Amino acid sequence: MAQAAFEPAPQHTEPSFDVLRWRDEPWTAQLALDLLPETNGPKVEVLSGSVIVTPHAGYDHQDAELDLAYLLKQAARRAKLWLYLEANVVSGEDLFIPDIVILDAPGGGRTTMDIRHAVLLGEIVSPGNRRKDIIDRPREYAAAGVPYFLRVDLRNRVPTLALYELTEGEYRPVAAAAAGTRFVMREPFEFSLDPADLLGEEALPEEPAAEG
Repeated sequence: MAQAAFEPAPQHTEPSFDVLRWRDEPWTAQLALDLLPETNGPKVEVLSGSVIVTPHAGYDHQDAELDLAYLLKQAARRAKLWLYLEANVVSGEDLFIPDIVILDAPGGGRTTMDIRHAVLLGEIVSPGNRRKDIIDRPREYAAAGVPYFLRVDLRNRVPTLALYELTEGEYRPVAAAAAGTRFVMREPFEFSLDPADLLGEEALPEEPAAEG
């Protein structure tokens, strides 16, 4: 019986998502950056050797992310810190893309920044990724030594903010507030707002399509 010829994995001259179909070896942050294309679409992260692809979140998420980043960025710059949205953060072999990234050094001209420059990382909880945003990411960021973690939760369209500080290897809450009250933090810089300000108007019900 003739033996089937071995077909080597295709060689890609340019980054392509096709590589996800044939590569079965463990992934690293650097491999993902080298082999996968930049994207304004889904997040492409690497954790424990696996590539994690996450689609864009809903409109409330986008609304809160943009408004919070605009307000936080002004406060961060006064403290000589730099804020970025959904930027590449490398931690060893892992690649994270937090919703909010606040660094102690500018990232201009760079594709990635090492997590040691992260002063605060923030996640906006998505309905389909609650475990990741509430349990997994804080644990991973704490293990990497990130001093502060900020969580925004939009459940039931009642925004809440909570700030955690790394203490003895774990995040401990230092400030929290729900819509209608004032969120106030003193470190790593002074900042306050009513979480209710993070959401815009609710979408109107869609009218049924007209027939014929």
